[in-house]
Amino acid sequence: MHDPRPGSGSLDVRLLPSPDGDHADRPLTAAATPRLGRRALRREQLATLAAPRRRYSLLARLLFVTMDLLYGRRRTLEKFQVLEIVARIPYQIWENAAYRLLTRRHRDGALARRIHERIEENREQQDNEQWHLLIVGELVRASGRKPGRVRFRVLPLLLALSYYHVAWLMFVLAPRWSYRLNADFEDHAEHEYAEYVTEHPELETVPHRSAFADRYGAHATVADLLRQIGHDERMHKEESERYLAEGRLR
Repeated sequence: MHDPRPGSGSLDVRLLPSPDGDHADRPLTAAATPRLGRRALRREQLATLAAPRRRYSLLARLLFVTMDLLYGRRRTLEKFQVLEIVARIPYQIWENAAYRLLTRRHRDGALARRIHERIEENREQQDNEQWHLLIVGELVRASGRKPGRVRFRVLPLLLALSYYHVAWLMFVLAPRWSYRLNADFEDHAEHEYAEYVTEHPELETVPHRSAFADRYGAHATVADLLRQIGHDERMHKEESERYLAEGRLR
């Protein structure tokens, strides 16, 4: 069961009830998690700030250095927007691979069920990252700043394309490499959002209004919104860590 203590060392394995009751409950994903209240969000932000970062792989560190070279070391909403463009890619790769596996192994009922659950999880993960992208984009537009076309439109597409091919190759060669890279990426995002909120105390009094609140969830302030996104990233990290522990679907 889920350890209710914020920042606990165990993986988050909250469970989603099985609709027919004849199969083990499956873990709850970030997209299906109820939005946290203000007090809980602050608790979880402090837990993130107190927790050590993962020991990032060489490839993850190279990705983060590249982001810093292109967009600066300073944390900005524009930089988060670029991160969210890239964030959906591994889940798209995993979902497509699961569909192909399901085509080959659909006669194995138990395995087919597990594959279908993984497909649903990957789709929920993509959707959650998509809301992050759209909502952060709203914040950038609301700021009145106009990011440069080359740095914030063209380069992110090239970065996403490069990341897609690297993540795809890693998954083909060894899925665990892809899961580890994504766990590193999500851990980095979790900490970056928590640090950003700490650096900008003025966001505690900035009300948040979003066209996507009915789908993603409403938050009173921009600070709480970003805390929620950071908490989502932690759940994505824990999901990738669970995939690492489970190994390849067989």
